Amino acid sequence: MRYSYIVQELRHRAHRTLLNILGITVGVGLFVSINAVSDGYQKAVQLPFANLGADLVVQRAEKNRQPGQGSLSMRGIKLPFSNQVIASEAFEGLRRLDDVTAAAGSLLLWEVIPGGFRTIMGLDFSQPELGPVRLTQWLSQGRLPQQPGEALVEKHFAKFRRIRLGDSLEIAGKPFAVVGMLEIREGAQVAAANIYLSLADAQALLPETGDAINVVYLRLRDPARQGAVQEHILTAFPGLSANSSDSFLELMGGVSVIAGKFSVVASLVALGGAILLILKSMLASLGERLSEIGVLKAVGWTGRNIQEQLLGEAMVQCLLGGLLGIVLGYAGAYLIGTLSIPLNLAWELNPVPASVKIGELANQSIRLPIQLSWELLATALSCSAVTGFLATALMGKLVNKMRPSDILGRL
Repeated sequence: MRYSYIVQELRHRAHRTLLNILGITVGVGLFVSINAVSDGYQKAVQLPFANLGADLVVQRAEKNRQPGQGSLSMRGIKLPFSNQVIASEAFEGLRRLDDVTAAAGSLLLWEVIPGGFRTIMGLDFSQPELGPVRLTQWLSQGRLPQQPGEALVEKHFAKFRRIRLGDSLEIAGKPFAVVGMLEIREGAQVAAANIYLSLADAQALLPETGDAINVVYLRLRDPARQGAVQEHILTAFPGLSANSSDSFLELMGGVSVIAGKFSVVASLVALGGAILLILKSMLASLGERLSEIGVLKAVGWTGRNIQEQLLGEAMVQCLLGGLLGIVLGYAGAYLIGTLSIPLNLAWELNPVPASVKIGELANQSIRLPIQLSWELLATALSCSAVTGFLATALMGKLVNKMRPSDILGRL
């Protein structure tokens, strides 16, 4: 293979070279961007549960209660309609399931106060890596509660209510000292509350329920068995519901379904179109070079020699197009990722009722986490390389059938 000849040939036919590189760039770019966005959707719906360190969230809704029903006119501390007390026997049964490696409980409460509404979450600080306790890693000011009567306040809620570190906060007529501010980040809406207390302090706000919990977080030995465990919980524990990242995938709408089910097909169609464009362009280029090929064969070049030169030219164009396509695809996926994607919560997972504005809580929209995996990069470059091989193999067959006398006779 004569590398200087490859370079000269590509420069001599710069227009054709740029057309081929552009074709593979567009095809690979679409392939990369579609797959990156699809992967971003998958990661987005898993983000709330990743923040919790949990695979399933188990709750018990009020019997005969339909989504959106109920009045918030009663003031004071209340259990959410979708988060009624889970019996200690049920919690122990969930903890002992074969697929469960860890379980933690919390207590979510609603409080309607004059001129407003707030959510209160009781945390079990003995489980620092499971459930809403993990969110305390996002402490922006102060410290965690260490004694009874201390509270964490969500930063946006504190700003809205003009609450400062060291203030005294009254909850159900009891004073709590604000010892820390917590900033809820994207994708943590499942555990987003206005105020966080120790589990014992939260339980004391509803003394009639005893040592109550109403949300259970489960970590599974094999996350791939989420569906099977969900079905088992529904059967073995009547009245309980279990939600996973699949619940979010169903709520994110048609875009996520298309991204999940048809991304490979769509990206392969785009890449296939680019391959056909390049094959057509290279075959046209072959027709333009008939005289050159006839001269090369007349001076002793074999069909294999010519095929190697064609392969060299094709590989240079396809690899350049592949690299540019990766850059283009990432840029396109990144631009899509900058758009805010609404992360709709299922009724039973939403910490606030539908009749209450959610502006006081963390933003319910997230940005798609766009990343290019090594597998995707390798696949994109492999596809561009395969394009070069296909084009060369097809042209090689045509070149082998050409005889110098036939070619030169047409000139």
